[in-house]
Amino acid sequence: MKQLTKAEEQIMHILWDKGPQFLREVLDNMDAPKPHQNTVATILKILIEKEFVTVNVFGRQHQYVAAIDKEAYSKKTMKQMVKGYFEGSFTNVVSFMVKENNLSIEELETLLHQIKSSKNKK
Repeated sequence: MKQLTKAEEQIMHILWDKGPQFLREVLDNMDAPKPHQNTVATILKILIEKEFVTVNVFGRQHQYVAAIDKEAYSKKTMKQMVKGYFEGSFTNVVSFMVKENNLSIEELETLLHQIKSSKNKK
């Protein structure tokens, strides 16, 4: 699976959150300052080439649909980040988050409880 640029990711989030969209709807759902319509159309074309988006054609109108769900992309991206920056170790990620004060001891305990609960359900 290929990586998304920031602009591509912004459009994918719209498709993931709102469902199938026409070009005008994608543009309307973008934050200000909004890019030009041609720019959005070009990004959608790239997303189709990368196989992240498919198209439903209604006459001259094109409706864009996410071909990959958010969870699958998030999982793949997270694994790539862990592999590239944390030697493939999720333990190193958690350790880093604690050291950087991005994860409190209470949050860590909650996470541990969630992990234990999910293991017990299997």
